[in-house]
Formats: sequence, C-alpha cells, structure tokens
Amino acid sequence: MLKRYAVFEAVIEETVFPNKGLVRIDGEKVFIHDGLGGQKVKCQVTRKRRGRTEAKILEILEPSPLEGQAPCPQFGSCGGCTYLHLPYEAQLAIKEKQVLGLLRDAGIQGFDFQGIEPSPNIYEYRNKMEYTCGDDADRKLTLGLHKRRMRYEISPTPHCRLVDADFLAIQQLVLAYFQEVKVPFYHKKSRQGVLRHLVIRKAGTTGEILVNLVTTSQMALDLDELKERLKQLGLKGKLMGFLHTVNDGKGDTIKADSMQVIFGEPMITENILGLSFKISAFSFFQTNSLGAEKLFSFVREYAGSQSGLVYDLYCGTGTIAQILAPIARHVVGIEIVEEAIAAARMNAWLNKLTNCEFIAGDVLVELDHLTDMPNLIVVDPPRSGIHPKALDKIVELEPPRLVYVSCNPVALAEDLKVFAASGYEVERLRLMDMFPHTPHIESVVLMSLGE
Repeated sequence: MLKRYAVFEAVIEETVFPNKGLVRIDGEKVFIHDGLGGQKVKCQVTRKRRGRTEAKILEILEPSPLEGQAPCPQFGSCGGCTYLHLPYEAQLAIKEKQVLGLLRDAGIQGFDFQGIEPSPNIYEYRNKMEYTCGDDADRKLTLGLHKRRMRYEISPTPHCRLVDADFLAIQQLVLAYFQEVKVPFYHKKSRQGVLRHLVIRKAGTTGEILVNLVTTSQMALDLDELKERLKQLGLKGKLMGFLHTVNDGKGDTIKADSMQVIFGEPMITENILGLSFKISAFSFFQTNSLGAEKLFSFVREYAGSQSGLVYDLYCGTGTIAQILAPIARHVVGIEIVEEAIAAARMNAWLNKLTNCEFIAGDVLVELDHLTDMPNLIVVDPPRSGIHPKALDKIVELEPPRLVYVSCNPVALAEDLKVFAASGYEVERLRLMDMFPHTPHIESVVLMSLGE
C-alpha cells in the first residue's frame, strides 16, 4: 500500500476524465494529474482520501507514443491547453473512450452511440477569452492565462492557437498601452492595484467584437487614448464596443460593480441556425460558435419534429428554447440568472418568436408552479449536474422524452443512473467536441420513458 509522499515509477495505462493518468501499483489504483496514457513517469503521492490515491508527476521518463511537438511555445506552462501536443484524432479517441467508460461503469448500456463529432475548426475556434493581468519573472506587467495548476502566476499568450489574430492584436495592444502608462495590476494577495482582466468576445458567425476592460476603483483611468488606439487597430472583424467594468470583489470571478460604455454598443450578435442572438459582456454563450451550431442541431434532431409542450431547464439565455420553438407548440425556459432571462426575452422578441416563455428562478422551485405536463424536457445543467431534488421533480413529471445536454460526463453518468432507475431508457448518445486541445467534451443524450 502506497503511503502519502511515496515516490514511484510507472507506465500510465490510460487517460481518464478529467485529464488524469491511471496506474495500478500492487493492485492499488493511482490517479496522476496531467498524466497521459503511455508515458513512463516518476511520481509522488499527494493525496490519500476515502480509498482514492492521487499523485503528481515529478519527471516524465519517457513520453507517450502519441506525443508530438505542440505548435505553441507556451504549451506546458500555460493552463489553456492540455492536448495540443496530440494529433486531433487521438484527442477524439481519448474523449470517446472516457465518456463510454463512465457510462458503462454506471450501468448505462444498450443505446445507439452515434459517434463523436469533431469541431468545425480545431484552431482559432474560441469566441471568448478572459485574460488576467499579472507580472512576469522581471516583474513587468503581463497579460495572459493562468499557468497550469498555479493560482497567481500568469503565462503570456502571444502565440495562442485557440483564438484568431484579432484576439492577439487586441491583447498585445492593451498590454503595451498599460506598460507605457504604468498602471499597476491587481495583486490578489494584497488586494492592491488596478488592472484585473481583459475580456474579448468575437462572434464566430458575424465577426463582431466586444472588448471589456475589468479594473478596480483604486485609480481613476482616462481611457480615451486606449479607445482611439483600439479603433485604429485594423482588425479583420468589426469592433462594436469597448467597455470598462469596475470590480472590487475579493474573488477572481469577473463581475460588475459598475460598467461604462467607452465606445460603441455593449452587445454583439451571433447567428445560429437561422436565429440571431444578442450577447452582452456577461452573457453565457457556447465558446465555440460553429461547434455550437452543430451541438444545437443535434438537440433539435433528438427533440423530434413535433415536440408539443417543451420545458427547457437551466436555459441560460434561451438559445436551445428558441431553436426548438419552430417545432414546438410552446416552450418554457427556466434559469436562475435574471440577466440571462432578460437576454432570452429580448432575443425571442428579435427573432419574432411568440411561443417562448422565460421564467427567472430556481428550477427546483419553479417546477412546482408549472401545472401542464410537458411532452419533452430538455436539460442543460451546470457542470455539477442536476440538483438531486430537482432531478426527483423532473422524474415525477414523467415526460415521455428527455434530452440531456452535458458538459461533464461524470455528472451525466450519475444523473442517468437515477433516470434509469425511474424507468427511462437511454436511446441515443452523440458527443460534440466543442473544446479541441482540452479535456472537455459535450454530450447529447435522448431518453424515453419505458412502458
């Protein structure tokens, strides 16, 4: 039996979700952070709890046969990518095996697996990036992503392959400007400083761009010069707006104590499956626009041609609800974030959809207020899955069909066990790779209530 802090060598058997290598030492399973199947590694046990043993890599003694040269100099230190050094086909195979393995272990079998759909673009696919301000080894201001498994250190990303040239140009211009005017970044430990984040959104279908600078209120900023430089940058897309958000919160979550429009409009537009969606600085929207179109087309396919009354639970800004509206008699969307519901209502009005109703509230509470029995329920819950009490209420409604959209196969497997125990049969499963070069994967599941 391995003890905590024990050092050992092993060849990793396989990569399990999310991005952990699995080895067996004298019959004991050990999960290794950032381990890849086929690597020979020297590791140290970091945690033993509730019968689970975890370890970290001290040294890679031999690389995996899958590994190659990543097309980015920051790979390995930057936390943005995990599988950039693997052929894309190998990434898809890893994700498919992980999801099917989790469902098999949960006893979910016998369904029609319809494969894994690759992302339309495997590079430059992201429509949103949240850059963090920090300093480099020389204590010079930098702007980038958190280093892998580090809370405070920032990796610059001037060669990032997940975004297009407009993101990189804006990032480097903003960085150079604040290096020039010498505005300090916000230190999370001391809670002193000004610059916190730079959030860039670029609609993948229209090319519209929204730039949001997030700072504290500890210094008054004149952003006119930066505004003019942004307007003259010569972007391929169209700069629709430049925002300044003030956030004095202690946490690292991006939120707005106040927000000012420095230039233009506070929204951009995406066009998905014939519908238009206005997206604000804080709206949730899938980060891969072309991948989202494929994902939502699978949801619509699974929903069927005549869906009657549809409940869209955890509906966010109502994208799925509006995509299903043309094939439904009526759609009710429920979401706890009031801003998201306001956006859903606005988008439904813009799309001239009159059979969509959106409710701001907790799914657990609002389901009690709905009296009509739905023909179809669509759920797209947060990473943690469906709240157990909400899950019970969904089952009590006994919808003939359910479509489950999941970004976390672990939570999906646990929830499907509950549905299966309640008489639901998994009919179809399709995977959609929305996040190339990362461990993440989206799943779309169709269930029906058995006789």
